[in-house]
Amino acid sequence: MTDETEWRGGCLCGHIRFRATGTPVRVAHCHCSMCRKASGAVALTFATFPVTAVVWESPPARHESSKVAWRGFCRRCGGTLSYIFRHRPTEVMLTVGSFDEPERLPPAQYHSWTSERIGWAHLDPELPGHERWRYTPSALT
Repeated sequence: MTDETEWRGGCLCGHIRFRATGTPVRVAHCHCSMCRKASGAVALTFATFPVTAVVWESPPARHESSKVAWRGFCRRCGGTLSYIFRHRPTEVMLTVGSFDEPERLPPAQYHSWTSERIGWAHLDPELPGHERWRYTPSALT
């Protein structure tokens, strides 16, 4: 039996739209400085899906934000939409804020890049935190 749950979302101006099906592999808050810069927020929350579960009505532009990943965004409004690791090309991380109904998504399960967390940002303090990726921040630039 497959999970046919459907999720829809898109960018601020509506030019880029996506549909994801199934249950997210994971949901996490990222505190790395690159996600902060890309989003303008103190942390960026992602829901990860298999790439095969996501359909883009209009594909996002792609920016190689580091040696290890690409970020998807809208060229018209600049909305941050996705993140894909080069070493994990079978998964796409979609920004939770870009979903039409983000409250339907399961809550975040952990924090990543906790060493770069802003001290006064207390987002889900009861969740475990760790350095999620095996790369150091200096290796990302």
